[in-house]
Amino acid sequence: MQTHEIRKRFLDHFVAAGHTEIPSASLILDDPNLLFVNAGMVPFKPYFLGEQTPPSPRATSIQKCVRTLDIEEVGITTRHNTFFQMAGNFSFGDYFKREAIAFAWSLLTNPVADGGFGIDPTRLWPTVYLDDDEAETIWREEIGVPAERIQRRGMADNYWSMGVPGPCGPCSEIFYDRGPAYGVEGGPEADEDRYIEIWNLVFMQNERGEGTTKDDYPILGPLPRPNIDTGMGVERVATILQGVDNVYETDLLKPVIDVAERLSGRTYGAGGTDGHAADVRFRVIADHARTAVMLLSDGVRPANDGRGYVLRRLLRRIVRSARLLGADQPTMGDFVDTVLTTMTPSYPVLAEKASEIRAAAVAEEQTFLGTLAAGSRLFDDKATATREAGRTVIAGADAFTLHDTFGFPIDLTLEMAAEAGLSVDEQGFADLMAEQRRRAKADAQEKKEGHGDLSVYREFLDRGPTEFTGFDELVSDATVLGLVAGTATVPVATAGTTVHIILDRTPLYAESGGQTADIGTISTSAGARARVTDVQKVAKSVYRHAATVEAGEFAVGDVVLASVDPNHRRGATQGHSGTHLVGAALRQVLGSGATQAGSLNRPGYLRFDFRSTGPLTESQRAEVEDIANAAVESDHEVHTFETGLDEAKAMGAMALFGENYGDRVRVVEIGGPFSMELCGGTHVGSSAQVGPVTLLGESSVASGVRRVEAYVGLDSYRHLARERALLAAVSTTLKVPGEDVPDRVATLVERLRDAEKSLEKLKAEASRASASSVLDDAVRVGDTLVVVARLADGLTGGDLRSLATDLRGKLGGERGVVALLSVTDGKVPFAVAVTGAARDAGLSAGSIVSDIAPLLGGRGGGKPDLAQGSGSDASGIDAALQRVRETVGAQG
Repeated sequence: MQTHEIRKRFLDHFVAAGHTEIPSASLILDDPNLLFVNAGMVPFKPYFLGEQTPPSPRATSIQKCVRTLDIEEVGITTRHNTFFQMAGNFSFGDYFKREAIAFAWSLLTNPVADGGFGIDPTRLWPTVYLDDDEAETIWREEIGVPAERIQRRGMADNYWSMGVPGPCGPCSEIFYDRGPAYGVEGGPEADEDRYIEIWNLVFMQNERGEGTTKDDYPILGPLPRPNIDTGMGVERVATILQGVDNVYETDLLKPVIDVAERLSGRTYGAGGTDGHAADVRFRVIADHARTAVMLLSDGVRPANDGRGYVLRRLLRRIVRSARLLGADQPTMGDFVDTVLTTMTPSYPVLAEKASEIRAAAVAEEQTFLGTLAAGSRLFDDKATATREAGRTVIAGADAFTLHDTFGFPIDLTLEMAAEAGLSVDEQGFADLMAEQRRRAKADAQEKKEGHGDLSVYREFLDRGPTEFTGFDELVSDATVLGLVAGTATVPVATAGTTVHIILDRTPLYAESGGQTADIGTISTSAGARARVTDVQKVAKSVYRHAATVEAGEFAVGDVVLASVDPNHRRGATQGHSGTHLVGAALRQVLGSGATQAGSLNRPGYLRFDFRSTGPLTESQRAEVEDIANAAVESDHEVHTFETGLDEAKAMGAMALFGENYGDRVRVVEIGGPFSMELCGGTHVGSSAQVGPVTLLGESSVASGVRRVEAYVGLDSYRHLARERALLAAVSTTLKVPGEDVPDRVATLVERLRDAEKSLEKLKAEASRASASSVLDDAVRVGDTLVVVARLADGLTGGDLRSLATDLRGKLGGERGVVALLSVTDGKVPFAVAVTGAARDAGLSAGSIVSDIAPLLGGRGGGKPDLAQGSGSDASGIDAALQRVRETVGAQG
């Protein structure tokens, strides 16, 4: 049975049982505790925690999940995946243990012809919590599982919580017996390789308190209404129903391995001396390729921190693994195409975003291939230095630098070291990695918000979303539903206090979609007045007005007047509509692939991030600006309307890549086909109201993502006025018309460069003349002629190297040493050159530089015949010159 069929049967089974099907949430949720969604119940946490009211008492979903705690372990065994699909059914105070167990059992064991999976019931072993007699009885008496196949397990295995105070309860897991070929008999207690868990039924019936470990926390008592949360591993069930040994041989991952075999010329599972290592690489490619595609589909892009860094590591491990298998050409496009083919039946959005996903992955491969070459050079340098120092172990700090700077996984460094006949200080590397993780964990903890932070808003969330009136009016009557100070509600807010005001309706826009929040006022007829400085959404539904009470007092239940600052809103709408114009212009110039990757718009200013593999040329930038301003000049009417998501897409409306939308969406249309986007922001009435659009610049913000910034409206005019004044001032100074300024400046720059070259030439001639005179002061130390001198200040290391080489040439076949120093901007550059005869006698410029560098507070190095360095302590110059003489004397 194919994986897509397994998914369909699961959803059909529970929909038929009265469950509402919930589409998979994005892998990225607005949860500070999570980098990615890592469990099927995560999108339902607000319902289980009581922060929001569930839309239905019964729900079912197949949630895409990513876990990346131990990326380096992927592929070593066949059990671990970074991406997986968790099928679940949920009850919010509706049904409980009896129904949950029956639902799971019937789907697993019903015949295929009746919509089930057709699994032999004699191969299924349930487990229950130690004292959960109720679940054990249901399994034994109602389902008919023999008592000897029902095992009781402890808190670590069969008791569940979210890891924080809140709902918890016993669970019942269902294991599948793969047979004696996979291990010993005795059920899950005896061998979890033979008996694999395929479904976990969580019975949320209690509330837990604070604890120190996974299984050490107090049970505070029963929940008022018990809940059900179950999770079935889609990939594990696919392994069983497809009759293969592990998930890497299923229909979603084996095709990627097949492609890797074709590109590398190697065979998966071939055995041999390096067979296991090769198989690990095949599995890394298959796993990471699928995870990378799914992350890219949800809008993640390679970066150096956060989610983007995880994606970057995955993509680079694919490249590295393919190279180590023997693939000598780019491979990413083939892997991505294969994943798109296998996953699109379950996730149709992949077909819509295929070109963006492929472009982003291939661009990262191209970048890393260059990085791989640079990192390999650094490794070669470190390996050479290690051998020259008489060591056989590369320092852990060097391995960490390769990992942190060049993205080299430690196993790549280990393999390269082994090929060079060296080893790596793995403990030193591990210590540095642990320290980095500790810092990252500390940073994450600082940003982390407890679930209690939202509990104060629970009653408001349960009332339903705030009514936003700001599309139609800037002033609205409203009622104060609540006042929140810190983490608690208060009945009254008096003058001078800062408070969050919750209203039943508001015209003030809450920050979202790249648009900053409105500012304004909230007032009462009794004279109370509060200045609103920010508006944010709680759980994307309740508007929270950050306000300072300037006069009077506010109480819960007050009827108020909420007002938007009209000047601020006018500027904000100009910025937001201007963003749409610039985005449309970019797509006209660069093509449909220049999709939005983020934005920020505030009064008079916009910032627009877009997908592109390279920077805009000057002509492209000018064309984008011209198209946007032409749209302004055309005075297109701005239409906004609501429609279904599918209908909007059918009309050609642009959706923000990686964003999740509901069934009903708001469409903003400017000039018909010119710009049509899904957008919940505020906009101008016609494009002419945006005013002039002036692009300020364009830059790179991440791999494959560029950014343009622009002024609009009055800010654009003011910017152009400043530019005009600047041009007039330059024109006056240069005594040429404004249109001639560029040519005049170019001429002046060229003349300045010529003058600088002439000065450099004169300086070099003067330095050579000065240096030639130091030959007169040469002294003979033993059989060696020694030329040491501090030359005039201002000479660079390059100057000294050139002069030392010239003087060495003048010594001819003489056995001689030249050492020159100078002082430049507080630094002490120095250079040493030795003649061939001196080198044959055992003198080395590199050794002399190493001797004198500490005396000057610096360091240096080079070859035996020429070396240089730099220090910061000019007081050591005399000692350094003397050391040169002593070093030569010691050689006789």
